[in-house]
Amino acid sequence: MKSAKSILEPEHRALKTAVFVLDECNTLSFASVVDPMRAANRLADHPVFDWDYVTPTPEVVMLTSALPVQGVPLARLRRCDLLIVIAGFQIARQAKPSLLAGLQRIADTGATLAGIDGGQWLMAEAGLLDGHAATPRLEDQAPFAARFPLVEISTDPFTISPGRLTSSGSIATINLVVKILAARLGAGFASRVSAVFQQDIAIKPKQTVAQVGAENLNTTLTARANILMQSALSDPLPLAEIATALSTSPRSLQQQFRLRYNTTPQDHYLQLRLAEARRLVTDSQMPLMDVAQATGFSSQSSFARAFRTAHGVSARDLRQESNQPMPH
Repeated sequence: MKSAKSILEPEHRALKTAVFVLDECNTLSFASVVDPMRAANRLADHPVFDWDYVTPTPEVVMLTSALPVQGVPLARLRRCDLLIVIAGFQIARQAKPSLLAGLQRIADTGATLAGIDGGQWLMAEAGLLDGHAATPRLEDQAPFAARFPLVEISTDPFTISPGRLTSSGSIATINLVVKILAARLGAGFASRVSAVFQQDIAIKPKQTVAQVGAENLNTTLTARANILMQSALSDPLPLAEIATALSTSPRSLQQQFRLRYNTTPQDHYLQLRLAEARRLVTDSQMPLMDVAQATGFSSQSSFARAFRTAHGVSARDLRQESNQPMPH
């Protein structure tokens, strides 16, 4: 077996990824893998993930929503940096010796393997989780532990073990992909990708900061802070005001952001504003001065400096590039 190179190290080269999709896997689980990779590539303007779809045989597989996925047969996959195994229903029926042998073969090349939803069952059946910690779905923890006594059961939403990643569901999978991005490209870029998937949280018109915070007490402190930040991009809130609305202290908020995202709340807030600025630059014709004001910058010069630092290109040049016709 080749020694594996960790995919969780700083690296700007595209991560060669194989998305192994099985029949009757959940559409949401599939999307939770593919959409963050797509978003990362779009925001970076260069390939962060270079992925192919892989299937057990040459036959098309069907998701639970009846969406078809055509991929390269597992037997023809020679190498990848990361193999993501997505499974849902009828796992035992699909755990054929040839499939398990294929997983073992890819693991022997030194690739990292990730099990999503029911994918860790197949990895465990192939003996690839023995001696590792793993996160099965909550309802599967007892039978999983009974069947695979050499696997350490974790109750965390996702688990990282050397050369092995596992995730219990869709939201956890998005956070796992964000974790990979943070390790490879830094917390700032990871925050921008994370923001794409947290912008859909509804903020009712005319809510006060305290009301927004109070209505989201069931989420994590950092997620609640993120909601407040998203609701006030044009007029950024002081850290003390966010902390007060969340019934915590600025120090505790700093500690939680450092623990979860390896960044500060202030930098996370800035990245959210700059992600929205990028969206407005590429997806609208709003004058750049208005974009600056809509994302909380008091002057065009400070906006221009922050935008170029974050995105590696000026807002004006990026708009010109985005307005050019795509080649056929």
